[in-house]
Amino acid sequence: MPRILELRGCVRNNPWGSRSLLSQLFGFENPAGGPQAEYWMGVHPGGPGEVRVDGTWVPLNDWIRQAPEARLGAATVEKFGAELPFLFKILAAGEPLSLQAHPDEEQAKAGFALEDKTEVGIHDPTRSFRDSRAKPELLCALTPFDAMLGFRDLAEMHALISELDITELNSRLTDLQRGTTEGLRKFFSSLLEENTPTRARIAFEVARRCAELPAHPARRWVIELARRYPEDICVLAPLLLNVIRLEAGQAVFLPPGELHCYLEGCGIEIMSSSDNVLRCGLTRSHVDVPALLDVLTFSHGEAQVLEPPPERSEERTYATPAKEFELSRVNVEGNYTSGPSGSIEILLFSLGAGEVVWGEDGEALRVARGSSVVVSADSGAYQVRGSCSFFRATVPAS
Repeated sequence: MPRILELRGCVRNNPWGSRSLLSQLFGFENPAGGPQAEYWMGVHPGGPGEVRVDGTWVPLNDWIRQAPEARLGAATVEKFGAELPFLFKILAAGEPLSLQAHPDEEQAKAGFALEDKTEVGIHDPTRSFRDSRAKPELLCALTPFDAMLGFRDLAEMHALISELDITELNSRLTDLQRGTTEGLRKFFSSLLEENTPTRARIAFEVARRCAELPAHPARRWVIELARRYPEDICVLAPLLLNVIRLEAGQAVFLPPGELHCYLEGCGIEIMSSSDNVLRCGLTRSHVDVPALLDVLTFSHGEAQVLEPPPERSEERTYATPAKEFELSRVNVEGNYTSGPSGSIEILLFSLGAGEVVWGEDGEALRVARGSSVVVSADSGAYQVRGSCSFFRATVPAS
């Protein structure tokens, strides 16, 4: 049986998705012209992938479970069981996603067990913990990509809020003036725990004052968010969080407990295969403020942007502490030879065309922009020939 197979992912049509980015960048069809938010390559039940085996499309998860150690790798099975531990995506945001954070493994296990005891169903829209896994994630920009990531430097945050001169915020600035994590926690919690009319009033005043003050990237996003969610206190988020723009090739790693929001753009995203999302606002989905406040670390300071160092002239890896995934970007001009990773790999081709070649008999699979393939852990080294670029997702070595 071939050890490198064509993979067919799943397009997710969330309302915040772009109507053009996936078709422009990857050639995906969009005959209805609706929003195409994500392209999933993995085994997640919300959008499972398929591999072509002898001309027939087979669920990726079924193919893995036929021979877990051969396909995932023995070390991966030992650590994670007979499951693909990551979900690989293209994310195309036409408008902002929800403001959110993810739990660490200990918090996920505790939250999942607690909700199981209360008999809140896994698919209940009010459920906060849908599994017992942490959800670290990495996003690498394909286009200029705007995001909010982690709390700002506290002095900078204090200055931006002071300039608004809003009574209901001025009275809380003493907490920020402490310059401590505990002061930030108290300030932020007090906003989320206010009554609904007060939160709506603050949101209105913040948007009004941002429109009156001189132009500033954070104020611009406050105005944009308020247009969509006029009564949501979280329109204040751009003044509290780092507002960053990633250029193509730059990336950010989101550890558990870090508040963030993707605003606009297209990128490659990889994460642990978890559904644990604790929303803060800017959404019509369930918001669980107590659970969110419990998982936030309230770390603050400048956002860290990843610029991968060259390992070889054609391959660069985005180093993170995540144990579930590793992402590399590979540029091929002529011939690229892999090293045997000992773990499953998914390759997504973003530019150009070529072929993947493996085995003593030189088996080959043609690839082009938008193609993805699965490399079985027991395939050994392979070659990519042609003029192309691809992203490589795998499980890091121990």
